[in-house]
Amino acid sequence: MDWTVFHALNGVLRGNDGGQDAAVAFNATAIFVLVAVAGLLWFVARPGGSLRPKIAAVSAAAAAALALLANVVLGALWYQSRPFVGHPHQTVLLVPHAADNSFPSDHASVAFAIAFAVVVVYRRFGLVLVVAAAAIAIDRVFVGVHYPVDIVASLLVGLSAALVVAVAGRGVILWAVERLSRLTDPVVVAVRDAVGRRG
Repeated sequence: MDWTVFHALNGVLRGNDGGQDAAVAFNATAIFVLVAVAGLLWFVARPGGSLRPKIAAVSAAAAAALALLANVVLGALWYQSRPFVGHPHQTVLLVPHAADNSFPSDHASVAFAIAFAVVVVYRRFGLVLVVAAAAIAIDRVFVGVHYPVDIVASLLVGLSAALVVAVAGRGVILWAVERLSRLTDPVVVAVRDAVGRRG
């Protein structure tokens, strides 16, 4: 079943140069855009105002780190060769990749962890990020480096990491936000004042 779904998705791009270029470009940039968007939430917050954007940013970072740690553990427990290793002649491989463990996907786990962590704080905006995370995850199948089961596992890893951060780590996140705000707020105020004077 896993191979059948992979073959159907990955095979769509066989002979489709435009689709392949789009998949490669998306694979190269989308995860970094998602990380940057989550990070920029910190600077959306007005110094001295609501901490919600900062909580979302720090929660996303913590959930991503926890997801990567979980992937290390899962990868040690279960090994699955990459599609281009197990099925070299049937896989459309669009990006170079080491022939290491395919299970689960670091890209997808990080993307889902960030998105679900933001959902806890900003539901609508977070859901937009969940859609983006799903696109990032599915694209890993399109470019030939992950099976669908890797992506499903990563979704569960990302969701679990976000829930742990939101529930068990809530106090730690708030503590970190308050301490970090003391360092960054004066800088943000100074930059905004400087921009205001130039304007």
